Amino acid sequence: MHFSIPETEVRSGENGSTYVAYNIHINGVVHCQVRYSQLLGLHEQLKKEYGNNVVPAFPPKKLFTLTPAEVEQRREQLEKYMQAVRQDPILGASETFNSFLRKAQQETQQIATEEVHLDVYLSNGQKVKVNILTSDQTEDVLEAVTSKLGLPDDLVGYFSLFLIREGKDEGCTFVRKLQEFELPFVSVTSLRNPEYRIVLRKSYWDSAYDNDVMDNRVGLNLLYAQTVSDTERGWILVNKEQHRQLKSLQEKGSKKEFIRLAQTLKYFGYIKFDPCITDFPEKGCHVIVSAGNNELNFHVKLPNDQIKEGSFKVTRMRCWRVTSSQVPVTNGTANSGTSGKSDIKLELAFEYLMSKDRLQWVTITSPQAIMVSICLQSMVDELMVKKSGGSIKKMLKKRHNGSLRRSDSQQAVKSPPLLDSPDSNRESVVKLSSKLTSVTLRGISASNDISGNNIHGNDAFEGIGDDDL
Repeated sequence: MHFSIPETEVRSGENGSTYVAYNIHINGVVHCQVRYSQLLGLHEQLKKEYGNNVVPAFPPKKLFTLTPAEVEQRREQLEKYMQAVRQDPILGASETFNSFLRKAQQETQQIATEEVHLDVYLSNGQKVKVNILTSDQTEDVLEAVTSKLGLPDDLVGYFSLFLIREGKDEGCTFVRKLQEFELPFVSVTSLRNPEYRIVLRKSYWDSAYDNDVMDNRVGLNLLYAQTVSDTERGWILVNKEQHRQLKSLQEKGSKKEFIRLAQTLKYFGYIKFDPCITDFPEKGCHVIVSAGNNELNFHVKLPNDQIKEGSFKVTRMRCWRVTSSQVPVTNGTANSGTSGKSDIKLELAFEYLMSKDRLQWVTITSPQAIMVSICLQSMVDELMVKKSGGSIKKMLKKRHNGSLRRSDSQQAVKSPPLLDSPDSNRESVVKLSSKLTSVTLRGISASNDISGNNIHGNDAFEGIGDDDL
């Protein structure tokens, strides 16, 4: 999870006094605004529950009003504190920490606790209206939706709630997967934009687990609606004959057969992201990234307009990281020194085993970088459970309960400096505000790929023509 405090604001308090407010960003977006005293209260509560030896050090109080330099120093210290708490497997998953974030989100948006109607959408656009409290967390809303649909409790963990943005051209942008620390009603209403909506979608990657879902009538209907939607949206690659077969099955109402055929098609079960920029195979290339089947698929347009396609298996990624930086908004002027708000620039980089004994960093610059990282992490979680002979049902249940832990075969490492960017003016206009720890798979090589696929760099990214798209 990516925590940062990239900015502060001076706010007016009671009796005309002023105070410094800290804007906490989670996964690249503003989550809440808090005061130093609120974070101190959280720290004291964590110490009370878990002890001084577990909780990281907290920035000390100051007797006098802080200077601008001291405010900046405290901002950096609080940012490191929040990152350290979240990365701790005990503190980061604690109800104390997550309830603090939920309460802070609600107070920031000034939304009182009351009963409301919330619209949650299925993949086919069907609307499910549920009665919830504005203070209900993601798990509560998920249970309300699946309960109204009649989905059995043992299948609830196979699905998650996602915040998406519907484009005018029927496009769909996945903003993020809703987490346990946020309130879905507050998250979507605070955006004040009807294009944003909450969607129910399956949250696993291995299509073998579709069998569990299809054994239930409601689960089958949900999976069928998602498959039809992904096909119509063009996320699943279909030729004319396959399209004819799918249309025939759809007209007959043969839902299982429809899904079975779709499972054999390219990009079934993938999430497609918006066009972005990559440095592979050359810097400044435009790319469309899709996540699925334990890989990231790249559809790259080179500077010479040649199209190339290839995939990066998660089992050959030594580690990955997400970095965020601030780019000052200049309101259309050329003065890069103009003060004011900043845009957040996100990059995801992964170190990939291209061939035996040759590792290479690959970077994408995208507002959805953290969403891509979350997809990678969930793929790794599934692979680890499968490799250890564990039960996917138990893992999904733990994920649903918010208690999934990193396995011993994963290691958090500090993020190295930012990679080179196609932007030649990068150093003068951006400021590194935070770093995200990476997940490392130990011992990955050409001989012990978990999936058994031995893909070398020479086989990847074979050129394809426009007529092959």
